[in-house]
Amino acid sequence: MDVQGVAGVMDRAREAMSVKRVFGEPYEKDGVAVIPVARVRGGAGGGGGEGPEGQGGGSGTGFGMTARPVGAFVIKGGEVVWRPAVDVNRIVLGGQIVALVALLTLRSIVRARARARPPSHLVGQRQDKPCTGGPDGVAERHGAPVHVHDALVGA
Repeated sequence: MDVQGVAGVMDRAREAMSVKRVFGEPYEKDGVAVIPVARVRGGAGGGGGEGPEGQGGGSGTGFGMTARPVGAFVIKGGEVVWRPAVDVNRIVLGGQIVALVALLTLRSIVRARARARPPSHLVGQRQDKPCTGGPDGVAERHGAPVHVHDALVGA
């Protein structure tokens, strides 16, 4: 494709992304005029080249565009009011993301509390006889090995 072909694609892209795509054709009914508004985004590009020593060549162009309704201007009795479009899909997606973050946060809090809690068999026990600690830092209580920090729980 030559330079004229690329320029032609760029011209068509410019036409497609004109103000007419953003502001739709106004329509009127019962004395109320409505002008729809959309967000239009797009891009175009092209390129070409030849192989070494002029062997083979190629070129190409491309164009893409997307448009989303964002609202409408409503004209009634000489007053202009902006009415935004409500995208229910975005609202639902936002709610799902918030719920997921809340669940992951709650899970982290529950796990942290479970790790910080002493074992249930030691809660509320009083030590009847003194602990004897060995050289490895493990104490014995009622004949069972217990770490020194666990022996202090509930005492």
